[in-house]
Amino acid sequence: MSLTWSLDADVRHLNHGSFGAVPRYALDRQAEYRRLMEGSPVKWFVGVPQRIAAARARVAPYLGVSADDLAFVPNASAGASVVHGSLRAAPGGEVVVTDHGYGAVTMGAHRFARRWGCTVRTAHVPLAAGPREAADAITAEFSDRTVLAVVDHVTSPTARFLPVDLVGAAARARGIPFLVDGAHVPLLLADPLAGVDCDAWVGNLHKFGCAPRGAGVLVARGPLRDDLHPLIDSWGAGKPFPTGFDAQGTLDFTSWLAAPDALDVVEREVGWDAVRRDAAALVAQGADLVADALTRRTGQDHRVDVGTPAGPFRLLALPGRLGLGPGGTDAVRDRVLAQFDVEAAFTAFGGRGFLRLTAHAYNTPDDYADFAGRVVPALVAWSREE
Repeated sequence: MSLTWSLDADVRHLNHGSFGAVPRYALDRQAEYRRLMEGSPVKWFVGVPQRIAAARARVAPYLGVSADDLAFVPNASAGASVVHGSLRAAPGGEVVVTDHGYGAVTMGAHRFARRWGCTVRTAHVPLAAGPREAADAITAEFSDRTVLAVVDHVTSPTARFLPVDLVGAAARARGIPFLVDGAHVPLLLADPLAGVDCDAWVGNLHKFGCAPRGAGVLVARGPLRDDLHPLIDSWGAGKPFPTGFDAQGTLDFTSWLAAPDALDVVEREVGWDAVRRDAAALVAQGADLVADALTRRTGQDHRVDVGTPAGPFRLLALPGRLGLGPGGTDAVRDRVLAQFDVEAAFTAFGGRGFLRLTAHAYNTPDDYADFAGRVVPALVAWSREE
């Protein structure tokens, strides 16, 4: 079997970090699951909890966890919402987040705080901070009133690791519930939870793991696991974690069922170790090409020190104030896609706009050379309009 992808051949895809490609084999398997569901819906939904349990058992080894510690959720934000919706807190408590946090998850932390009469403390982590400095910046916000800490494993806006192992150890020592947003991490790391002591860890299989959209995981191994309940009260209510998440009515669960098919086919055809190694090397090469192209036009260094860069991610500074005007970085993303048929990620942090490059098995050096040759001149020109 040769590995083929779902991607439009007329579009350059440099943003696997947000929306990964899906192997066509996995999409075919998902279509078959849907055919079975629509062909005999009663039979399907009676048996779907067993199918989900079997899929969990196939996914768990890729994350280095037990299937009994893993529940499927639609995405990492939904997993975080489960935590925010299940935990209780006393009025006057504090929730600790960081300024690198993913917007939707951070908004969920604020909603949790409002519901229980708590406040939110935001730890400022310098972009170039190493693991110890970053951990100290986060744990400095801990107090006797801290009721929850939420920290990204890999940050979305800044493409770096945060030291969730060090933060988790400090949180456990103080009895603080700890939620890790590992949205980008499944399959990006071979053993993502190794050394991470947390109450809940959430991740997306449809990013680096290439599963169909809507396949996320919630891993819970701490004392709070039995307090976690699905967002939907259905026939799984009252069952222990994670089986209570396996029966949620008549949702379309086919992305969960096809997720292990996606992971398996990439392992068979390429090998996840090879994907991780080659993607990291390719994005480093590609980022150099793009950074050099920017420098030739601006005379400035666009490379960024993010302290602990995350494998197949690289962050480059955009020229001038690009990405800080009306519409923000989304406006830059949309303009690049419309004019050049290139999907790329643009972010902002600390009053500066950034280009976040990623790589996967389907990318080639030509993708980055093309971006340097066609898109970089436009970015520089647009920056002079700001």
